[in-house]
Amino acid sequence: MPKNKACNDEFSQHGDRGVSRLLKGNVLLLPVCVILMLLAAGCNGPGSSEEENPPENLPKGASINIVISSLGMTFPAGMDENDNPYLNYIEERTGLEIGVNLPPPEVYNEKLDVIMSSGNLPDMLHTYEPVWFDNYVKQKAFMPLDELIDEYGPHLKEKIPPEVWDRVRYGGKIYAIPSLNEVTGAELMYVRKDWLDRLGLQPPETLEEYYEVIRAFTLDDPDGNGVQDTIGLTLTSNLGRSSPFFGAFGTQRNTWFERDGQLVNGSILPETKEALAFFAKLYQENLLDREFPLNLQNNLFEKIENGTVGLFSAAWYDTRGPIAANMSKDPEAEWMPLPYPTGPDGFKGVEGKDIIRGYNVIPAESEKAAEVIRFLDFIASDYKTLKLGFENEIWRWEDGAIVTDFALHDKHLYRGIYQSLVDVPDQLLFKERLDSLGDFNLYNNLQLINQHIVPNAFYGVPTPGMTKYNTKLKNLEDVFTKIIMGLEPLDAFDDYVKTWKEEGGDEITKEVNEWYSKQ
Repeated sequence: MPKNKACNDEFSQHGDRGVSRLLKGNVLLLPVCVILMLLAAGCNGPGSSEEENPPENLPKGASINIVISSLGMTFPAGMDENDNPYLNYIEERTGLEIGVNLPPPEVYNEKLDVIMSSGNLPDMLHTYEPVWFDNYVKQKAFMPLDELIDEYGPHLKEKIPPEVWDRVRYGGKIYAIPSLNEVTGAELMYVRKDWLDRLGLQPPETLEEYYEVIRAFTLDDPDGNGVQDTIGLTLTSNLGRSSPFFGAFGTQRNTWFERDGQLVNGSILPETKEALAFFAKLYQENLLDREFPLNLQNNLFEKIENGTVGLFSAAWYDTRGPIAANMSKDPEAEWMPLPYPTGPDGFKGVEGKDIIRGYNVIPAESEKAAEVIRFLDFIASDYKTLKLGFENEIWRWEDGAIVTDFALHDKHLYRGIYQSLVDVPDQLLFKERLDSLGDFNLYNNLQLINQHIVPNAFYGVPTPGMTKYNTKLKNLEDVFTKIIMGLEPLDAFDDYVKTWKEEGGDEITKEVNEWYSKQ
């Protein structure tokens, strides 16, 4: 039955919307039988318009199985990863049946390893870990893609820059379709301006001024309720939301810096020890959230929304999230961005994001490589629909600007599960899209971040030592939290540096500098 006819029948039945689909692919563990929920504007979105036709020369009935991340997204009632309007749209436009497997986000990397060793491989996997990608490429687990891209990937070739393709080449061959980061960094400082005004404080700029505001926000009753129940500064577990403070000391964790002609890892620099001493002082004086080692993002959001926190390192989109929720709950709340804290030696800045956010790989044994490239090429070609949602349903043009239905936009954020597989930012739509989401300063937030990125001096493919030692070295950083909490002395940092070097860090540093000498 044509999809539009099905939609009309479902409207006439007032709620009888059951649409079953076949089980697709061997990697799927559960049968797929779902209810197709109609969108508020009806079925005639771009995915079902009769004027849209599948590309020519695509065999009907071809199928692929893919393993991708849910990104923590959820689906509206009656939908799942294998039956929803956006996947249906992709399938109609490509002529493919697509079986989707979403391993749990909490154990995603582990599940990828299990799948790779299972002998029952999908046609495509998506990973966010360059070391994981590097490891399996060197095991010859993936297929070289150059000829396939030349034949089936015109949009991929057009939209992914040459320098990015260079990052996924081994022995001159391309082994992944990369997805690009749309933003260059994530964090910037935000503060409750109404709290500053109530306490007669100016917006802080130097690290010393930040300390005074943090102290006052903890001890001087900034919310005026007569109770000492506010937090001067909060972080999340593993020192999340701390990058601007490390930047004030001229360092960033796991970022490579040039020192005297050689590259050195920021995690072992003396400046990192100074940053830990700053946090330890805050914690000792009860000015840093005592619960920070246990804070997940949802805990952080709750504290901000409920008015417990008045200064923190915000993600660029938090103005549309917990900050907006706080202002909705407390009409007197007023937030403003702050300059990045400037440290004693004049340093300031924030960690940047790698230009590559993810890697699409095709197992060497796949017989559906051409179909996978066609699928990914379509994702790259259709930025507008998959990124923004269906035009005239989720959003529309009005007087030269994008107007978004916020409720539908948020309800259907799951479309990003598919779109982000090959994110190739469209700068012409970027600002318009962010502005359409409301007056949340999103574009300006990103511009401010972009001006203060601390660049990573190493941008090559992972070295053999990184593949071998990265997880072990990352786990050593647990001592940072212990130093801040006073469970270990500050000089435990020196022991950490010694261990880091002995447990593979020196080997990685040698490899990184061999790469650096060739640039």
